[in-house]
Amino acid sequence: MLAVAAEPRYGLDIIRHLDGERDLPLPEGTIYPLLSRLTKDEVLEAEWRPTEPHPRKYYRLTERGRQRLKEMCGEWHAFTGKMNALIADAGEV
Repeated sequence: MLAVAAEPRYGLDIIRHLDGERDLPLPEGTIYPLLSRLTKDEVLEAEWRPTEPHPRKYYRLTERGRQRLKEMCGEWHAFTGKMNALIADAGEV
């Protein structure tokens, strides 16, 4: 969801963004079923756009998706805060 938070993206662009800019490689066999599921769950909306050399399906967050992303980010920050405290207790930070 983060890959489409700022702007709509098509599948291959999402893969390139995650791999090239974020060093989080995901194969097509993983990303496309995930995009399909998130669209079915109404977290993402998909729209075909006429682009060259062929049309592409662009994905963007829905309002429901933005709310879920906000919740997930809060959960992540809480989790990482707890993990950082554990590491600090171990004397590693």
